[in-house]
Amino acid sequence: MIAMAEEAKWYVVHTYSGYENAVAAAVMKAAENRRMTDLIHEVNIPMETVTEITDAGEKTVERKVFPGYVLVKMILTDDSWHLIHNVRGATGFVGSDGKAVPLTEQEIYDLGVERKEIVVGYAVGDEVKVIDGPLAGFFGIVDELEPEKDRVRVVVSMFGRETPVDLELDQVEVPEK
Repeated sequence: MIAMAEEAKWYVVHTYSGYENAVAAAVMKAAENRRMTDLIHEVNIPMETVTEITDAGEKTVERKVFPGYVLVKMILTDDSWHLIHNVRGATGFVGSDGKAVPLTEQEIYDLGVERKEIVVGYAVGDEVKVIDGPLAGFFGIVDELEPEKDRVRVVVSMFGRETPVDLELDQVEVPEK
């Protein structure tokens, strides 16, 4: 048996074209039927919203980002590997030398598969304290805020000059009053 402390990872499963939804449903149903939901956590088909312009005008449609592929968040064991390979319409994992290769954190983020909600305790115009990096201990005013890019621009007063500094969101905090 596997160590349950092992982290589930996202894997890409190749499917016959047009079978993505059927494979996704079959994987989850098979995991439930075989009591393997502790190994197979989630199935995702990355979709994008596209506006198509036709003779009849504009229409908005949902389209698969990667036709022929399904993403599965799972702990890879012999049992979970066999479950995926035995699903009708699935042809196997994407990887090298027949081995399934998990997606990296950056690939998962770029695909938008897992979105982490970012809660920022400050807004543009608020005073903040820099708590990390070479300017730790400096105070400044938030000039720009881009949570989706993990970026904040703070105007810090250094040597009698106002200097804009780009930082990551967790490098600043609201000072205690």
